[in-house]
Amino acid sequence: MEPFPHVQTLRKFPKEELVGKVVMVRFDSTNLLREEEQDQSSQSVSSAVFTIKYLHEAGAKIILVSDWRKKTNSQLHDAETVADMLSSVIQHRVVTIKCDYSAVLLKMEVLKKADIFLLENLSEYKEEVANNSKFAELLSSGVDIFVNDSFSQSHKILASTVGIARFCSACIAGFHFEESLCQLKKVARTNKRPYVAIIGGGNLYDKASALHFLVSRCDGLVFVGMMSFQIMHALGLSVPSYLVEPGAYKAALDIIQIAHDRNIPILHPMDFWCMNEHLPEKMDIFPSHHILDGWLPVDLGPRSLDELNSLLVKCKKILWIGPVKFKFSGQCADGASKLAQALNDLRQRNCDITVAGNMACQAMVMESKSVLVNDMIENASVLWEFFKGRKLPGVMALDRAYPFEIDWKSAYCNPAQPLVVDIGSGTSL
Repeated sequence: MEPFPHVQTLRKFPKEELVGKVVMVRFDSTNLLREEEQDQSSQSVSSAVFTIKYLHEAGAKIILVSDWRKKTNSQLHDAETVADMLSSVIQHRVVTIKCDYSAVLLKMEVLKKADIFLLENLSEYKEEVANNSKFAELLSSGVDIFVNDSFSQSHKILASTVGIARFCSACIAGFHFEESLCQLKKVARTNKRPYVAIIGGGNLYDKASALHFLVSRCDGLVFVGMMSFQIMHALGLSVPSYLVEPGAYKAALDIIQIAHDRNIPILHPMDFWCMNEHLPEKMDIFPSHHILDGWLPVDLGPRSLDELNSLLVKCKKILWIGPVKFKFSGQCADGASKLAQALNDLRQRNCDITVAGNMACQAMVMESKSVLVNDMIENASVLWEFFKGRKLPGVMALDRAYPFEIDWKSAYCNPAQPLVVDIGSGTSL
């Protein structure tokens, strides 16, 4: 838990200190600018919208800033289009404002024309990803308070999340950021056992230190993606060479050894649905250790799902991180939906479920519209970085908060009593 300092949040920031202040909000474009119709009842959307509305109702002038790409929404042509979309989402007029050196002196004059503004697309500025100090100073010109509400970018060092903190009088977490941070803390706790991690995706070598963290804390690991082949290879099972990740053998052996020392299971798929390389419409099931030449694994087989279900029903806490996806997946993708169905059933039996990664979260949402956002972390990269033991730059850039609540009214309830202040120097004679 060391990578999580106690940070100042908008929730606890004195509301009266927002009146008349210029507040810059770094929002998450993947959250507020999705192509699919916005679900205002979604907690992730509503908390992000609430950050903006809360500041507006408090009497602050708001400058919104983010990066966006057509991959998120094909309708995102320019800043004006994005401003119109945001106006619709937050139900307040949003006006665009340029982000260039010639506009600095004009910014304060422009702020008199409206209450909520949008800066240009940060993805068009190379200074953003370089965390350029002059660019960060430009962004913050005229800004009193910085609110970070883009937790999905907290593992990166950006001018709009880290560099800007040097130039604002207060740097605090928005409501969406605060909720996401709580989700991350929840995953790290081992308060319920058995606690099993279901691990999808690939790149085992890059994630080795994160997997060390999981195998040292969880009561079992289940590999359901490309990393499963690296585990099988390290266990001495037959794996086609095109599925072996270069350099991952030693890392996989280390993970297996830690699990052996802790006497916890590491499971890999028992069988796969495979596609014929020459006849893509032809599918068949093969044991995981005996995939014939000319056949390509595309999904989990029935024995794999049965074994997975038999383990999960015993669990009190489960983490699913990464997609149930293989190198040639696409035609058959039933494993993810069946896993999501199993987890949804367990969630209704009070099993603590957390799902991380865009594809895994999509599978859960498709399976059950009632799944709670505090069960999901859409950007798995943030979680992987945390598991690696790295401090998140976007979190570290925020102001610190005192870790305990103090009832000052109770402490100073009688103004007639003398006030004694004890100032310590931190040294002893």
